[in-house]
Amino acid sequence: MRLGINLGYWGAGMDGDNLAVAQEADRLGYDVCWAAEAYGSDAPTVLSWVAAQTESIDVGSAILQIPARQPAMTAMTAATLDSLSGGRFRLGLGVSGPQVSEGWYGVKFDKPLARTREYVEIVRKAMTRERLTYEGEHWTLPLPGGPGKPIKLTVHPERERIPLYIAAIGPKNLEQTGEIADGALLIFPSAEHLEDTALRHIRAGREKAGLTMDGFDVCPTVPLAVGDDVQALADTFRPYTALYVGGMGSRKQNFYNQLAQRMGYEKEAAEIQDKYLSGDKAGAAAAVPHELIDSTALLGTVDRIADGMRAYADAGVTTLTLAPAGFTLEERLTALRAGTEALERAGLV
Repeated sequence: MRLGINLGYWGAGMDGDNLAVAQEADRLGYDVCWAAEAYGSDAPTVLSWVAAQTESIDVGSAILQIPARQPAMTAMTAATLDSLSGGRFRLGLGVSGPQVSEGWYGVKFDKPLARTREYVEIVRKAMTRERLTYEGEHWTLPLPGGPGKPIKLTVHPERERIPLYIAAIGPKNLEQTGEIADGALLIFPSAEHLEDTALRHIRAGREKAGLTMDGFDVCPTVPLAVGDDVQALADTFRPYTALYVGGMGSRKQNFYNQLAQRMGYEKEAAEIQDKYLSGDKAGAAAAVPHELIDSTALLGTVDRIADGMRAYADAGVTTLTLAPAGFTLEERLTALRAGTEALERAGLV
């Protein structure tokens, strides 16, 4: 099992530290460094900054938001980043959510599966550098009846087929991800529930495409915190978990809330959402079960973290992306180093 890191969103107050974390991960032999975007920092700028100041670690978008860019623009960005980094770029895509898609980008959040499929097809076709034509429900290239003509990508990317990941949570999205992508970006993964909540759906998609799981990258992100008091460490992640389970999306369309329900927390997920949407964020955080946090993060001593890593590997994870927690840079770097030590103790190197 390989290790990655997720820097999250740039501009959250730890920008200088994030670069230092990425450079230390590069030195320690981590496989990939991911950066996110929502409605603040964009991922490509951050990734180019990190790639320019690291040597061997891959850089990946987790995610580039589909409603934010036309697919041909994403192909241009991917080709450019792959060329500039010497073939170290990984393209992670996702549809975001209805509030961001419609509120920030002005793009209707409808038919996300069909949009994703067409988007991936266009990106991959553009990357082959053949003249780009496409006829779909959501995109037609060139536009008919006008001056547009088929154009081909002028940049020669380092690789024609850049590894493509999709952020997926729901069963149908996971199945399609297995069918059309090279990897899945997962969040709030529980090793105990991973087969039921994710892998069986991905596997069904692979089978639909006539493929096996060989070469497919199962890549969840997990918070990492080192210390002796597991309860206290878990409590630091209560606001984070409450935000996603309670406040992401709408009451009717919160993918993270639905995931918590599928892991057996139906009553708790409803309570977290009720409190969060009513403005009681502290109450929502308090309502998050300790077991939900502990099962979807790596907390405790290096030996306990090693046990958790072994459970993820046994469940089918191929790249475990860590989000090292800490109030200072040194605490985050300590967590990062503990990650490599734990991987070695788990016998997964």
